[in-house]
Amino acid sequence: MRVLWLTEHYPPSRGGMAESCDRIVRGLRAAGVVIDVAHLTRRARPWQVTREHGGRLLTVPLEDNPEHALRRLWTTLSAEPARDRAYSHVVAFGGTYAMAAAPILSAWLAAPLVTLLRGNDFDTGVFSLRRRGALMDALRASARVCVVARSHAPLVSALVPDARVSWVANGIDTRDWRILPSEREKARIWRESHVEPGRRTLGLIGQLKNKKGVGFLLDALHASGRAGEFHLVLVGELEEVVAERLDAGQVACSRLPFLDRYELLAVYAACDLVALPSFYDGLPNVALEAAALDVPLLASDAGGLADLVDDEIGFTFRAGDPHACRAAVDRAADAAVEPLAKLGAAAGERVRRDFTPARETAEYLAVLRDLAE
Repeated sequence: MRVLWLTEHYPPSRGGMAESCDRIVRGLRAAGVVIDVAHLTRRARPWQVTREHGGRLLTVPLEDNPEHALRRLWTTLSAEPARDRAYSHVVAFGGTYAMAAAPILSAWLAAPLVTLLRGNDFDTGVFSLRRRGALMDALRASARVCVVARSHAPLVSALVPDARVSWVANGIDTRDWRILPSEREKARIWRESHVEPGRRTLGLIGQLKNKKGVGFLLDALHASGRAGEFHLVLVGELEEVVAERLDAGQVACSRLPFLDRYELLAVYAACDLVALPSFYDGLPNVALEAAALDVPLLASDAGGLADLVDDEIGFTFRAGDPHACRAAVDRAADAAVEPLAKLGAAAGERVRRDFTPARETAEYLAVLRDLAE
């Protein structure tokens, strides 16, 4: 099998989407699939085609003229010898321009299209006047649609009844994902100097925006009367309206800039819980990363979070339900140290058992093989 993989999220781009794309591509290449990644990058990078282990990387800078960049991509592909453009599949992974180009290139290359829907591509894309057309065209043209949240499957089917939809949850490689003693010591020292004794640390990591439920969680903490029992650890881009609320001093907090994955280990070590109060979501890498490190979660049941989190590994609530969120905050505040540690251990065991890269690769491989028959 030889795949043309279209994405706006691939290293050296940063963030969870790029990490997921890299993990899935590496897994499939290791399983013998040749993958040419067309990285539709928004960074100022030279147009180039380079060799990677298991395929090629086509760097396609969108710059200020994405239409030109995509047409030039076809010029590059069509100028190659027939054997080099004999793709068995075209995959669209993340981003409006990847989805806009995928149905066209799939038709011109006479290769079935597989659309890998991530969280926002679908959750907000379907309501966007700008993005909905590309999304719906990709869904209708797809021989298979893969979703990372089980709850997204019936939503896709309701919009495109003929679509064949597969649920493939994200995975995480835990082989080198562990907190070293030096990182635990760093976390201990940080807590001693930043967190009042007796407060429970609650991590919020990633896109710290109202749409991710950050303001909603602040409301719940305030309404519960338990805000004084927590110290928030916020890592990542902070939306201005959220920053203004934190400046009002309703809850103790520490703010850190965006950190790369392995830089987060000491942060996770400093957290008693990690919060994911999303109104809607895919399956965030943060949820898997924290759980894999035996950190219990305070999470809504949005999207793929419902496939991962229950009361055996954390404190859950219905997405967007303020009363349920306050109740979850109460349970998290009241939990003793030993039961909290048991929740974290159960979280780690679940992730290491059920959310492995091997399982993720096998399920995507099954999709590709099914379409190749």
